[in-house]
Amino acid sequence: MDRLEAAKVFVTIVERGSMVSAANALDMSRSMVTRYLSEMEEWSGARLLHRSTRSLSLTPAGEQVLDYCHRLLELANEVPAVSHASVAIPRGLLRISCSQFLAHQILAPVVHQYLASYPQASVNIHVSSQTVDLVAERIDLAIRITNELDPNLIARRLGECESVVCAAPSYLAARAAVLHPEDLTQHNCLTYSYFGDVMWRFYQTDLAAKQTQALNVEPKSDQGQAANQVLNMSQGQAFNVPVNGNFSANDSMVVLNATLAGEGIAMQPRWAAKPYLDSGQLVPLLTEFMPQSLGVYGVYQSRKHMQPALRVMMDMLVAYFASLKS
Repeated sequence: MDRLEAAKVFVTIVERGSMVSAANALDMSRSMVTRYLSEMEEWSGARLLHRSTRSLSLTPAGEQVLDYCHRLLELANEVPAVSHASVAIPRGLLRISCSQFLAHQILAPVVHQYLASYPQASVNIHVSSQTVDLVAERIDLAIRITNELDPNLIARRLGECESVVCAAPSYLAARAAVLHPEDLTQHNCLTYSYFGDVMWRFYQTDLAAKQTQALNVEPKSDQGQAANQVLNMSQGQAFNVPVNGNFSANDSMVVLNATLAGEGIAMQPRWAAKPYLDSGQLVPLLTEFMPQSLGVYGVYQSRKHMQPALRVMMDMLVAYFASLKS
């Protein structure tokens, strides 16, 4: 039975002076009041009331338990007040799981702002390129980049991860130009092994579509013809290009470092590649074709009783991702 309710019944019996009066005050049957009293006596391991046909009085144990029950009910009444008062005040530890790239590129500035704004809060980052078990690892928030999120998961879309195909000038200097997605099949492509079979997907921009039609671009081989998977020859056609190479890793930062070293061509998150594109250490390729973007999601355990720390962190991440697009 509900011990909190049993405590309430016991206090009411003492205040009203009889079982019948307590039952009337609580809109409860006398038999149910008796059951709750028995529950309290079993819980405390002692007889709580001296009972006669005309009166009730507390035993020494009953006096002590009555004090505990008053305190228990007071604490129970304070819980909603605490919840409402702290709804916008994160406090306590928040455990976040994400990849190394996200930890460095996205979480670092957001966590800095979060901790500066909420001094009673703390953050622990669990860095992993693999999908983690939120319950087993005691993770409050897992950040995942994907377009194939399990529909059974509880998640909030935080933003979008746009990609760019790029390579170092040293790699491009002695190799054939990359003018069309099909050309990638002739190059060493550095891939992210977490995605399994690597298929790079592109959407043609308006300008590229017109140029393709004007040049009457044809696949260069049977392999290229299969690779293109062109949906149609109209504006905005899509290309699915299977790529391969001699290097892959399950962390995008490792792939980025290999790209900077001139090992091959990579598709990288635009946020990660931007400083090197700006400095000339990397060269953007296929700028008239848009690589398929991926969704960024915050995955968590339950929509019920979401702690303020989790809600505020996700709000800050949404705002941060929005700022990257502006």
